[in-house]
Amino acid sequence: MSFADKMRVWFRWYLNPIAGFLNRLGIRPNTVTLIGLMGTIGCAVLIAFGHMTWAGILLLVMGPVDAMDGALARLRNETSDWGAFVDAVTDRYSELFLFLGFLIYYMLQANAAGVILAYLAAAGSVLVSYVKARADASKLDANVGLLTRVERYIVLIPGLIFSLPLPVLIIIAVLANFTALQRILRVRRDAHRRLSQSQE
Repeated sequence: MSFADKMRVWFRWYLNPIAGFLNRLGIRPNTVTLIGLMGTIGCAVLIAFGHMTWAGILLLVMGPVDAMDGALARLRNETSDWGAFVDAVTDRYSELFLFLGFLIYYMLQANAAGVILAYLAAAGSVLVSYVKARADASKLDANVGLLTRVERYIVLIPGLIFSLPLPVLIIIAVLANFTALQRILRVRRDAHRRLSQSQE
């Protein structure tokens, strides 16, 4: 079980009643997913204009929405491959919009180091998810990683609230790329193991 899965179990007491309320309103899971994306775009706009604390508060508020679509889908018995696909794609867009906000902010500040760190953080975050998705498609094991999406948000939210964007980007740029490398090495080991077993 991943850390994100554990978080959903730990906060089931909080998520399920809200999911029940949304269900009574007739709101669909994919609608919740899109609301979460819109909220994240709002965070990115705040970051771009230097309103880091407000961006962090909004991201903290929108955080539970990310898990709400899954809870609502399970409640409505509407879990599907399409829903999981939409959720995964919007998660990638959400993170890329956030890092675009950082990129714009540091471009406006003419801060080359910030621009480079924003790019590296975005690249590492996308690679972490891509390596896992590609490994899953090949039925290889990539279930390892120091800084998955939940941990990245745990770093992002307090960092923004306390207006420390550069340390946040340094942490994510380094550890997200390290996590991608961890997963690549795990996949390589699993692929070699399968090859050895097939040759026995």
